[in-house]
Amino acid sequence: MNPLRSRAALPRPARLAQNLAPRISKRSFASKDVVFGNDARQGMLRGVDTLAKAVSATLGPKGRTVIIGQSFGGPKITKDGVSVAKAITLKDPVENLGARLVQDVASKTNDTAGDGTTTATVLARAIYAEGVKNVAAGCNPMDLRRGAQKAVDKVLEVLASNKKVITTSEEIAQVATISANGDNHVGSIIAQAMEKVGKEGVITVKEGRTIEDEIEITEGMRFDRGFISPYLITDAKNQRVELEKPFILLSEKKISALQDILPSLEIAASTRRPLLIIAEDIDGEALAAIILNKLRGQLSVAAVKAPGFGDNRKSILGDIAILTGGTVFSEELDVKLEKASPDLFGSTGSVTITKEDTIILNGDGDKNLIQARCEQLRGLINDATTSDYDRTKLQERLAKLGGGVAVIKVGGSSEVEVGEKKDRYDDALNATRAAVEEGIVPGGGTALLVSPSYIVKLAADLSCRKPLLPSRTLPWTTLTRSSVSP
Repeated sequence: MNPLRSRAALPRPARLAQNLAPRISKRSFASKDVVFGNDARQGMLRGVDTLAKAVSATLGPKGRTVIIGQSFGGPKITKDGVSVAKAITLKDPVENLGARLVQDVASKTNDTAGDGTTTATVLARAIYAEGVKNVAAGCNPMDLRRGAQKAVDKVLEVLASNKKVITTSEEIAQVATISANGDNHVGSIIAQAMEKVGKEGVITVKEGRTIEDEIEITEGMRFDRGFISPYLITDAKNQRVELEKPFILLSEKKISALQDILPSLEIAASTRRPLLIIAEDIDGEALAAIILNKLRGQLSVAAVKAPGFGDNRKSILGDIAILTGGTVFSEELDVKLEKASPDLFGSTGSVTITKEDTIILNGDGDKNLIQARCEQLRGLINDATTSDYDRTKLQERLAKLGGGVAVIKVGGSSEVEVGEKKDRYDDALNATRAAVEEGIVPGGGTALLVSPSYIVKLAADLSCRKPLLPSRTLPWTTLTRSSVSP
């Protein structure tokens, strides 16, 4: 074979490689800066300090607000530590890595407790700063971590032993007031909401449309599905459907054929009672028949889509059935719509349906069955194998069955004011929920000051003193620096 073959004589793959070679050599690839040792630690420490300095200004009931510029809309004014942390991006890549580590601390604290993000950020900065100092002095980083973890476990034991359980509405209001920057009005609104709906009730905070704050409390089951057609409205002024003592038909499947609901319509007409249909969907002949009967005044009937999706929808329909004393029509259980009878329907005191949601009040279900269902949901919530998403859905279902629903509508004269106040409501609500569930300890960082003596004793009792020296030094400096002077 001749090694000096012409370019045209080269096989096609060889020619392709030859053509690509110059392009590859000229292409520029993104490079990475690699930093080691003390340079890396000091660079990250600068990033941690920068972020923590901005966040720590919001610490405590007398903390200051922070103004955050945004790409769209007006500036955001907030006292929420995690919001401040998430808004920070540093130019230096190494410093930005340090800032992102503390952002994760604030975010995870917010996901777990809903409040205390500023305190977590301040502690993270102190822990990291002392860690850098001890590593520079010759400590092994892995020994440092193990010693610190032992100290953390001990601190948690001390805090748990010193906590106080809160039960009264006044104590709840005090916790909410402190978390809301000393705003007594916010504290009283949250205490009122929790008193009405209970520990397991649902409380949501939304932006209102008026200057004043408002609270809307619903003692019953509420789900986010409205009327399926405006032709079913009974109260034209308020644009809603009102049904008094209605039958409730619950179906897992989509209803389209007239023969599917004809027996139910005949039962409602003969008993002169309104009928509410809750199904996966309603359309075709079935929907036309419902609207026609409503417009002619022959029957008071309404229809809404079942809330949720998939298996969650089936579970919610089961909850509604237990609450109202009815049965879910299901092909799997051989309970068919064609065999409808009054004893298969649910019943309730009243139903209010708007464009956005449905409220069922005073269901006629057996109280013992409702309580048993609530206990079943609590067991699933406390199951360690339940995912966070499923646990959230289970808590919502439990609240609708066993508690109530409260909506706090935050008012204000401008979008910026409403946004800032809403952040304070969110923080106060999360702090109050955590306090009700787990209790409270002395504030202002004083609860942490009790712990260092236990940490010193822990270090003295450990046989390997040298590697665990950081577990004595690190927690002490961390915990005693928990207060910040902006």
